[in-house]
Amino acid sequence: MADSLAEFFLENYRAHRRERACRQRRGYRTESFTYGEILDMASGFARMLEARGISKGDRVMIWGENCAEWMAVFFGCALLGVIVVPMDHGSASDFAMRVFQQVEAKLLVGARRHLHECAATGFSSPTLSLEDLAGIVAPPAGDIPSIALTRQDVLQIVFTSGTTAEPKGVVITHGNVLANIAPLEREMRGYLKYERFVHPLRFLNLLPLSHVFGQFLGMFLPPLLGGTVIFQDELKPSEEMNTIRREGVSVLVTEIGRAH
Repeated sequence: MADSLAEFFLENYRAHRRERACRQRRGYRTESFTYGEILDMASGFARMLEARGISKGDRVMIWGENCAEWMAVFFGCALLGVIVVPMDHGSASDFAMRVFQQVEAKLLVGARRHLHECAATGFSSPTLSLEDLAGIVAPPAGDIPSIALTRQDVLQIVFTSGTTAEPKGVVITHGNVLANIAPLEREMRGYLKYERFVHPLRFLNLLPLSHVFGQFLGMFLPPLLGGTVIFQDELKPSEEMNTIRREGVSVLVTEIGRAH
């Protein structure tokens, strides 16, 4: 088993480099990304962090809808030991700004509309648009940037709602995540011989990647199978059924409050 989520990411994304990792709607277009393309984007983003002087232990906030770019930013941070602060796409801007200040983040990577909301409040810290990421990062020449990490290193800080009190961050280490991946990987081995008959498994993920469960079913479990994740913000039952039929979805990832 890997010693860090960065090692897990490199191992599994390299193993399935040519397979489709995710599909997403952007406007009227449907975009697809292979595991190799996300690996390259994450590596390029890690180089960008290095160029900005952002290093192990620094914080970067991600605030936007589920997408391949979100995944690349998350794993790019993990490669360098930079701590991710994921923010729910539906969070209010004042809450997000309070969290940003509390963790002393060095960079906000967010959806354009969130960046516009922040700018309207006078926010002046460095920002980067998720939608522009693929066009401004290039695969690094040479080795993929990474540093030595252990299971004790902090991976992310996930915040609870701050509607009735100050935001409270839950610190999650690389080891916390790997400890939950290990039993899933172990149990899946006995069924891999059958998986080839339905390969690739397709996951329709309706949970936000800013939540740990959404991360497991959107970023950590599918790479073990070379599966494809479909991201969709539209929660209308008719749209979900259309997506399930169109994409040949095998697994619907949701929760009771989001199910219809």
